[in-house]
Amino acid sequence: MGGMLVYSRSVGDNDATLTCYVQDTSDEMPTADVRPAVLVLPGGGYHFTSDREAEPVALAYLAEGFNAFVLRYAVGPESPFEMSFDDAKAALTWIRGNAAELRIDPGKVAAVGFSAGGHLAASLATAAEDKPDALVVGYAVTLAEGGPGMGKEILDVPSHVTPATPPTFVFSTCGDTLVPIRHSIALLDALAAHGVPFESHIYVLGLHGLSLAKPHTASGHAVRVEPAVAQWLADSVRFLFTVFGDFATEGEPETLRTLLDRRG
Repeated sequence: MGGMLVYSRSVGDNDATLTCYVQDTSDEMPTADVRPAVLVLPGGGYHFTSDREAEPVALAYLAEGFNAFVLRYAVGPESPFEMSFDDAKAALTWIRGNAAELRIDPGKVAAVGFSAGGHLAASLATAAEDKPDALVVGYAVTLAEGGPGMGKEILDVPSHVTPATPPTFVFSTCGDTLVPIRHSIALLDALAAHGVPFESHIYVLGLHGLSLAKPHTASGHAVRVEPAVAQWLADSVRFLFTVFGDFATEGEPETLRTLLDRRG
C-alpha cells in the first residue's frame, strides 16, 4: 500500500512497449485513489525514442498526481508513420480499457509528446477516432513539410484540427532551428480557428530537444539547461488540472488570518 507499481505491457499489432508507472492506493491519500493519466510519447525524429523525454517526464508528472505511461512506439526506416500512429492509438485504447486496474479516470487521459513524439501526440488528438482528453506538446513537428527531413510521409496536423480536438498546451522556443517556430504557430492558428481552448508558451532561448530543460536531462550539456523553459512542466500541470479538475479537498485553505487565529 502506498508504493509505486512499475511494469510493462505489449500493445497493438506491432508489440510496442508501454511502461506503466502507477501509484498504489494509500489510506493517507483517499481522494487520490483514482488519478488522471499522461501518455508520454518521446521524440527522436521517428528514428528512435529519446530516453531524455521518456521516464524523466513520466516521473515528473507522477510526482504531480498523475499516473504515467511511456510508449516506445515503432521507429526506424522500416516503420512508416502509420505504424507509429497505430501504436499510439493502441496504447490509448489499452490505457482506457484497463482504467480500473491502472487506477485512472478514463476520461482524464492526456497525450504528452515532444518533437516527433509531439507530432504523434498531436496526430492522436486530431486524426484518431478516439482522442485523448487533453494534449501537451513541446517543440513539436506539426506540418507535413517536416516529414522528408525524417525520411517519412507524415500527417499535416493543423489541417486535421477540428472542434473535437481536445484542449491543448503548446511550448516551444524561438531558438529552435531544427523545428521552426512556424510549426507551433500553425497549430495554434488552427486551434484558434476551430475554437479549441489552448495555452501557449514560446520562450526566447533554448535549443531543440530540451526535455525538462534541467541538468539531469541535459546529457551533461549546459546548453540544454534553460530555467525559463523548465517552467513548462509546472504550467502544463496547472493547465491539465484546469481541464480535468483537481483532487477533492474539504474545508477552507490556510490564510494569514487563520494562522493568527490559531496562534491566538
